[in-house]
Amino acid sequence: MNAAKRQEIFARLQAANPHPTTELEYDTPFQLLIAVLLSAQATDKSVNIATRKFFPEHGTPQGLLALGEEGLADYIKTIGLYRTKAKNTIATCKILLEQHGGEVPRTREALEALPGVGRKTANVVLNTAFGQPTMAVDTHIFRVSNRTGIAPGKNVLEVERKLEKFVPREYMQDAHHWLILLGRYVCVARKPKCPQCGISDLCEFKQKTPA
Repeated sequence: MNAAKRQEIFARLQAANPHPTTELEYDTPFQLLIAVLLSAQATDKSVNIATRKFFPEHGTPQGLLALGEEGLADYIKTIGLYRTKAKNTIATCKILLEQHGGEVPRTREALEALPGVGRKTANVVLNTAFGQPTMAVDTHIFRVSNRTGIAPGKNVLEVERKLEKFVPREYMQDAHHWLILLGRYVCVARKPKCPQCGISDLCEFKQKTPA
């Protein structure tokens, strides 16, 4: 795919959705971090249902520590891997209080040092909470990047690197939200909704779903 096509793709995505953001609900960088941590192998919708029950009263590192691992587990048991996530969340709260004054760090290295926080989670927090032009590649972005030809790659890191290289600078801040939403609702895994897609004429996918 050439640069002109990529430019047009992101121009159209921006025109259709000028101010995209995560579908996770949060009020602070800390709440976003916890929501993203809980969202691994779970839907944003299921995470939002759970966090609505405990964020209002316990949505700080101190609040979750007071709740404890068992208390938190009770709130999030509708989410997959909830015991591991409860353990990681409480451990993360301790580290934030002991090493970062209760604040969420603004570097990838410090974020990835937190239990249960991988590169993708760190990138989401850096982008959405702190406005850094990072690219968090999840299954949706991986599929869309490969299928459309925007940034084909054999693994998540390769796709991330290519997107950082190929996405025009002016669109970098919002690009990962546009691509996630495209993959979640239009360029779906089994039968992409090509007739509804605003970039289908630019996409290089050969087996497009007919109208």
